[in-house]
Amino acid sequence: MAKTPRPFQPLQLAILTVSDSRSRANDSSGDLLQQLAKQAGHQVLERAVLPNNRYALRAQISQWIASPTLQVILVNGGTGFAASNCTVEALTPLFDQPIDGFGELFRQLSFQSIGSASLQSRACAGLANQTLIFAMPGSGSACELAWQQLIAPQLNAATGPCNFVPHLKNSTATGCEGIA
Repeated sequence: MAKTPRPFQPLQLAILTVSDSRSRANDSSGDLLQQLAKQAGHQVLERAVLPNNRYALRAQISQWIASPTLQVILVNGGTGFAASNCTVEALTPLFDQPIDGFGELFRQLSFQSIGSASLQSRACAGLANQTLIFAMPGSGSACELAWQQLIAPQLNAATGPCNFVPHLKNSTATGCEGIA
């Protein structure tokens, strides 16, 4: 019996740029992520730019996690190995379930273009209150790589055999097929 293709389901997103030097006026990586999300058919409801302060980051992300409408949060910046970067430390206590494969695959893909410097990426992801959170480096090329290769396919309910859409609040999508 042929399976009925699952329809695309537009999702509600928020974008947070973590930077001590960027503002909303020059947030090129945030702009890129917003453009890519819209091109994919999703809606960006919230945008913010915050400095490297784990408590300010945690407060903003917590507010978005508690939102009844936001389903996905894209965080760019603050994931490198610099002493001031604190995105990973801000986010990981909030995760109900970490998504280890995101960071692992991001570093593997990054290695193809930046070599051993990919070791210094601390990209991470997790699920919190049925809200998917992806944290990636703040460069435009890193954001595009993460979006195109990893995030966008997993935010599409039509992607098989599995995607994250059924795990999100307000989702009408069904679960994975053929995965043991």
